[in-house]
Amino acid sequence: MKITGFCPLIVTKDPDSVVALFEALGFERKHTKEDIEGGANINYSMKDANGNRINIASSQTMERDMTSMSVNVDNFQEAYDFLISKGFVNPRGDKVTDTSSSRATMLIAPSGFPITITEHIK
Repeated sequence: MKITGFCPLIVTKDPDSVVALFEALGFERKHTKEDIEGGANINYSMKDANGNRINIASSQTMERDMTSMSVNVDNFQEAYDFLISKGFVNPRGDKVTDTSSSRATMLIAPSGFPITITEHIK
């Protein structure tokens, strides 16, 4: 498994205000993904002039905003199995989000921090 990208991820019920905040800080939208969970959620990938990145994802099931690490990998299943072997758990059981261009899920470490792994399908 190879890590192909890494940045913070904010999961929120109010992505518009979070995106606006980061735009005010000099970030620009580089990619918008709208086919998540049948269109129920949207993910914004943003980048500033220095190359710093942040992802912002909508979720109507979150009680409060959550910050995760977004880790892009070249082999989703290998990354998933590795993290599960280290004690990470999928809070949605075995559910994985498949879209037309990616496979992803959030896993929670034994100590409580979240990592969202994504394999982009070309």
